[in-house]
Amino acid sequence: MYKFIICFVAGLGAGLGTGFAGMSAAAVISPVLITFLGLPAYEAVGIALASDVLASAISAYTYGKNKNLDVQNGLVMMAAVLVFTLFGSFVASKVPNTTMGNFSVFMTFLLGIKFIVRPVMTTKETMNRVSGRKRIIQSVICGVAVGFICGFIGAGGGMMMLLILTSVLGYELKTAVGTSVFIMAFTAFTGSVSHFVIGGMPDAWCLVYCVVSTLLWARIAAKFANKAAPATLNRATGVVLAVLGVVILFVNYMK
Repeated sequence: MYKFIICFVAGLGAGLGTGFAGMSAAAVISPVLITFLGLPAYEAVGIALASDVLASAISAYTYGKNKNLDVQNGLVMMAAVLVFTLFGSFVASKVPNTTMGNFSVFMTFLLGIKFIVRPVMTTKETMNRVSGRKRIIQSVICGVAVGFICGFIGAGGGMMMLLILTSVLGYELKTAVGTSVFIMAFTAFTGSVSHFVIGGMPDAWCLVYCVVSTLLWARIAAKFANKAAPATLNRATGVVLAVLGVVILFVNYMK
């Protein structure tokens, strides 16, 4: 019962973060499983990535159904992210003592505050004024940056994509989240498969509980997000990110 409660709560936080803000489930589930269930870090990350696959996929489907998903540029960015994540990981392996600790957690908290204080109010009309060619070039460049940073420090993919899509590429918030979870579904699948191949299958019940809970709450959050007004969505996204940032910092402190 204890294991179920921990996994359910971890999935709740991860699902809300994914559905509202395109946040990677690994940022929430991994520290919770490590701290409260004593799972090895590699196994916990594998479970988190597996949870991310279906949660991101159902969120992307929901956003796409509501025409809040940029598939073309999402695929371009995803290719760049995947390639340069590998490159970033290789570079990081050659640099001694390269660590940025709680970078992604601080980023989650600060991004949450940003959405509350300075909401993204860009409209689709404004977003679509950018030429297709320019958007593809921007997607490649930003995908390179996101991939390298994630590979180098090992975290922050969903948050980096959301920040770049809204602040650099000028996406309106719903399309930014939809595109982010679309990319995350593929990157999480790649990561989870590699973890299971290298480290073997994880605790089966933890895997099932986390996957189901994350999927459930991601679906609920995505449905709410697509119906919400921009101002409401900005506030909800900001609150979810800020609270998750504080909670994860607390959980990491307990380790």
